[in-house]
Amino acid sequence: MAGEKNKGLQLLDFWVSPFVQRCRIALAEKGLPYEPMEQDLSNKGELLLRANPVHGKVPVLLHGGRPICESLVILHYLDEAFPEAAPALLPSDPRARAHARLWADFADRKVFECGTRLWKLKDGEARARARGEMVEALRALDAELGDKPYLAGEAFGFADLAVVPFAAWLPGYARLGEFSLEEVCPRLAAWAERCGERESVARNMHPPEKVCEFIAYLKDKYGDK
Repeated sequence: MAGEKNKGLQLLDFWVSPFVQRCRIALAEKGLPYEPMEQDLSNKGELLLRANPVHGKVPVLLHGGRPICESLVILHYLDEAFPEAAPALLPSDPRARAHARLWADFADRKVFECGTRLWKLKDGEARARARGEMVEALRALDAELGDKPYLAGEAFGFADLAVVPFAAWLPGYARLGEFSLEEVCPRLAAWAERCGERESVARNMHPPEKVCEFIAYLKDKYGDK
């Protein structure tokens, strides 16, 4: 019965997207088989535009042909649509769930957004502001982690799953911002290595070197001239 329910699970993705990797890791954690469908984001096809007409972005999860868009929405959907697939991604306690959602949103709004400004902006003053905000965001994550092994606590959980895809981007951001991860967020740097030892993470993320190459491509193609 579970196999029938899982039938037709597909993920419209793009190899380096941290938001896609978030979904890939979640699917691996829950042991849900799916068909990856790489998209050409420079020439978006009919399938992607039909599945996500609002934003035309990945990831999109197709379940029986029906689309679910946005990575955090997809994570919630996986828990609700496949409650029998352990482990649950979100904690059962309402306060813990809210806390996990807060840090997932923080990663999207702060880490990724500041990182985008670092590679995109040429203006020295604007880039300096982006650098300062990035350092502040990483220090906040480092403080939240504290002496815990994981952001979620003693075990890898939703907050870790949501944030860890950005770990491969951090060396590139640090290079652009000219700061040291070991100095700014040493506990977070160690956490990233710890998370990278998980099979679900290791199999669904690319080495920082490849991500740095992609950031350089973004900067050259889309950055301010």
